[in-house]
Amino acid sequence: MEWLTQLRISCLERTLDGLDWMVRRSKREATLPVHLDTGIKGENAAYFYLRRKGYIVVARRWSSGKHPGDIDLIAWQGPMLCFVEVKTRTAHDSTAAEIAVDTHKRDVLRRLARQYVRQLPQETAPPVRFDVLSVYLVPGEKKEFVHFKGSFGWSEQRYGDRWD
Repeated sequence: MEWLTQLRISCLERTLDGLDWMVRRSKREATLPVHLDTGIKGENAAYFYLRRKGYIVVARRWSSGKHPGDIDLIAWQGPMLCFVEVKTRTAHDSTAAEIAVDTHKRDVLRRLARQYVRQLPQETAPPVRFDVLSVYLVPGEKKEFVHFKGSFGWSEQRYGDRWD
């Protein structure tokens, strides 16, 4: 049954890619700045990457309405609630994508995550993890993903390791 799930995810990804291609070809899309377009493509790729890894993605680009900013992806990995910041690059020679998640961005993500957890129907908060997922969309090359699970915690005192 696992192969059927993987096939379904691959078909959904190819369909989304095909629809994006058709819109670009028809020239009817709103022109986005290149960095925003790259970011959206990276978030879409990250979504399908996590799905293939068995995550249940429950929100994309979630914002609270009370605080500025958004969380790129929110997903469950078993009982663990994962808040995923996606960083996309089109070349390896620039600054590593994961370095762009600085202290300010981590604080914003923590604030938004607290708001998200508060709205859950559970009486107790689930275990939470903050991940950074670097996506490399280098033209002419296969998509590359580097997943930093637990890259930071609720405070600045905890740092995780890189796990694939």
